[in-house]
Amino acid sequence: MGNRSIVVDPRRAEMKDILNSRIKRREPFRPFAPTILLEATGEYFEKDYPDPFMVKVYPIRPEKREIIPAVTHVDGTGRLQTVSEEENPLYYRLIKAFERITGVPVVLNTSFNENEPIVCNPDEALSCFLRTRMDVLVMGPFVLERESRKIA
Repeated sequence: MGNRSIVVDPRRAEMKDILNSRIKRREPFRPFAPTILLEATGEYFEKDYPDPFMVKVYPIRPEKREIIPAVTHVDGTGRLQTVSEEENPLYYRLIKAFERITGVPVVLNTSFNENEPIVCNPDEALSCFLRTRMDVLVMGPFVLERESRKIA
């Protein structure tokens, strides 16, 4: 997980609507998932053990819900994915860098697709980027940015 993903700032509640209107085009009630550094899990969730597969839902600590509203479901839970440096070093470093900038060791992670099967190769990734309103596409060492990166 995290290798063919759309990754977004979870601190902005409006990101759910932005993702749905600009990229995912899915029902607004469907939640997005938090990916967190393994060692920070207990700080944000009421459970403190590895769960790298994004298949279970756990309560987010009440004092953290306002910090990560884009991944907090209406019932105060999140479909958790933990990331360790050993399991996925590149994705771990991305989240660690986000934490250094924001103080939050969590990102919103959703599949890299536009209401279709997840992208499987660079051609599909580029096609999805070009037909949606994503701001940035990163593929290995390559970074593509739109000229205008206005949100919404």
